Amino acid sequence: MIIVTTESVPGKEIRELKGFVRGSTVQAKHIGKDIMAGLKTIVGGEISEYSELMEEARNKAVDRMIAEAERIGANAVVTVRFETSAVMQNASEIIVYGTAVVVE
Repeated sequence: MIIVTTESVPGKEIRELKGFVRGSTVQAKHIGKDIMAGLKTIVGGEISEYSELMEEARNKAVDRMIAEAERIGANAVVTVRFETSAVMQNASEIIVYGTAVVVE
């Protein structure tokens, strides 16, 4: 599956528009990771526990978008965008979306 943020795939021609596809996940903070993150706010630096959590969430959302695109017969998704929002205290949604197409 080709995934791009552009409206087209360089070197390929869009032959068919399949439609809008998306994938999302809601991730909550982990109490153990919260404690470690709290300690890091004292000394500064990257909070790797949260970086890892968000990376996992992005990967899940992308995998779900790809599965939806494959289900409708696409081999690429163009104009891909990511968004995040807080859905409740200590939980965030990651959503990825784009336009499923067939390219040759």
